[in-house]
Amino acid sequence: MRRLLTIPFALALTVSAALADPVSGGKLDLIVQPEPPSVMIGITTNGPALLVGGNIYESLLRYDENLKPMPSLAKSWETSEDGLTYTFHLQEGVKWHDGKPMTSADVMFSVEDFLMKLQPRHRNLMSHVAKVVAPDDNTVVFTLKEPFEAFIRGFAFYTMPIVPKHIYEGTDYQTNPANEKLIGTGPYKFAEWKRGSYIKLVKNEDYYLPGKPYIDELYYHVIPDGASRAVAYETGQVSVLPGGSVENFDIPRLSKLANTCTTEKGWEYFAPLSWLWLNNRKPPMDNVKFRQAVMFALDREFAKDVLWNGYGKVSTGPISSKVPFYANVGPSYPHDPAKAKALLKEMGYDGKPLKLLPLPYGETWQRWAEAVKQNLADVGIPVEIESTDVAGWNQKTSQWDYDIAFTYLYQNGDPAIGVDRNYKSSQIAKGNPFNNVEGYSNPEVDKLFTEAAVAFPAAKRQELYDKVQAKLREDVPVAWLLELGFPTIYNCNVENPISTASGLPNSLRDAWIKK
Repeated sequence: MRRLLTIPFALALTVSAALADPVSGGKLDLIVQPEPPSVMIGITTNGPALLVGGNIYESLLRYDENLKPMPSLAKSWETSEDGLTYTFHLQEGVKWHDGKPMTSADVMFSVEDFLMKLQPRHRNLMSHVAKVVAPDDNTVVFTLKEPFEAFIRGFAFYTMPIVPKHIYEGTDYQTNPANEKLIGTGPYKFAEWKRGSYIKLVKNEDYYLPGKPYIDELYYHVIPDGASRAVAYETGQVSVLPGGSVENFDIPRLSKLANTCTTEKGWEYFAPLSWLWLNNRKPPMDNVKFRQAVMFALDREFAKDVLWNGYGKVSTGPISSKVPFYANVGPSYPHDPAKAKALLKEMGYDGKPLKLLPLPYGETWQRWAEAVKQNLADVGIPVEIESTDVAGWNQKTSQWDYDIAFTYLYQNGDPAIGVDRNYKSSQIAKGNPFNNVEGYSNPEVDKLFTEAAVAFPAAKRQELYDKVQAKLREDVPVAWLLELGFPTIYNCNVENPISTASGLPNSLRDAWIKK
């Protein structure tokens, strides 16, 4: 973390030591960009929804920057010697925001009913579970079908959010009024949503951890224009710019402002990886030579250095280098337009025009779409940029109504939780923009992912993931771009804003504001 202070270093240490104890009170102003369609994170799981919803809803565990589990709704847990049984002991005195007690019945309802119907990622995780039982109100026991080393990393606030059974049971989950009047167990309670302006959360006075949270109010400001978001920080209207909330070209200037801190921490669990969905169902994307040509056509170093100001890293394949079991194996794809042209000629590509769908997350993404359009045009692939809003992007990608589309997805701490969902044929299903949207299907890859998920010990998992990474890099089901770097910029008076591997969405219960 970099601190830019105007006081001598020795004095800074003295002041820091004097203010080491958290203090309560104050209001924290942040940016949420873009405005999410919902913050009910059991249903909507894009980044802006998680930023807000992560302070309303909780899961059984949190994770530190090394992806080691920490208590959340579970105060402790044990794993049996054979790796088949996980027993979680719940915190005592936890209440929903409407005052009702939270018990193991809510956990059972969430993991066996609510999330099973709404989240493909959760269904994938639970496919390894033989049964879940609640012997009492404060205990939940998961029994696995076979050892599954990744299982302990599947209890983050957004991979398994716990929702209130008494609110949702017997209702249409998608249209339940609680999706707008949110009720969780988290450190902050939903107070108000003025569409197009702000979302307000207030301190949960009945939170089960004494003294927490420290801050009284959170305001998530909706400011559509990127330049205006930067000005809002410069003028003090907001104190925190979450990663990705300002255009990349503004980051160097903003980070040099007085009393400004920056950090790239808080993304270790997410490990965001960007790529281009290539619709494998449609020609010419159904031809592996075309997909390989796209990879050779892309100048990803330019994207990193110019569009992302050096933040992040060029991706080598389907698994981020921040995630366990990453390996740099199989074919590589440096920027090589000549090789791209040769592959297109070899396959007999006829120059059919294609449509490119950017992510509607600001000017940086629009510029990236323009750069990709130029890269592809340089090798003879004409594309037209098709702009839309967040809802439109969700609709088009989830209904497979695209040729090439930008995306970035979270890896969720383990390939078996956040990676294989994008490549296994069992995850091809309309209606979700975060599964196997490209329509890639390969029985060999399905088998490798399935075996790697449950292999033991870790060295065996690595061996299998090496094979699957090499095969995917050969087949290029999608065009991998960058392991994204999202620095958080904030006023140095905000102490401890990031204390978990999931960053701001899962850390603000521990943050405080210096007086």
